[in-house]
Amino acid sequence: HVPAAWMSMFLYVVMAIWAGVGMGLNARLSFMMAQAIAPTGAMFTFLALLTGAMWGKPTWGAWWVWDARLTSELILLFQYAGVMLLRTSIDDLRRADRSSAVFALVGVVNVPIIYYSVQWWNTLHQGASVSMATGSKMAATMLMAMLIMTIAFWMYSIAVILARVRCVIVERESLPAWDEKPAVIHEAVEAR
Repeated sequence: HVPAAWMSMFLYVVMAIWAGVGMGLNARLSFMMAQAIAPTGAMFTFLALLTGAMWGKPTWGAWWVWDARLTSELILLFQYAGVMLLRTSIDDLRRADRSSAVFALVGVVNVPIIYYSVQWWNTLHQGASVSMATGSKMAATMLMAMLIMTIAFWMYSIAVILARVRCVIVERESLPAWDEKPAVIHEAVEAR
């Protein structure tokens, strides 16, 4: 549960950074990276919510409570869905890239809300079990298992995102709009 929640927030920040780089430098690859990250981040967000519900039922007596952290994590899932749906609903790739980038950049405000929600509001959700300042409140075996899962999730994320960005590049580069300039150059060379 915890590694999935960490990855959901981390991947959203990374997606927003790539979107910001794309907006600032007008770099197509940055937009493609942001596009490739969104489904993996959404999957980790869903996994965090699902495993949290499975943990919450015996602990709180309910599958779902409108706790600040849970609600803001659910909003994060909707933000991932919004980024992906906005991108697919706009036919013009440039507009789709820019619109979804703006949406991602505005939505990054939710990440600190998720992280600090247990400190800002009185919630059912427990505080951090692992902290740089106070160390770990977990048993060593549980901490080791959590760190192994975190490393595994990192490796999975890197592999899947790189594979997905490769597919996005191949898909975009095969579209006619992307091939216009090389075709014009090719026709000019043949005319000589």
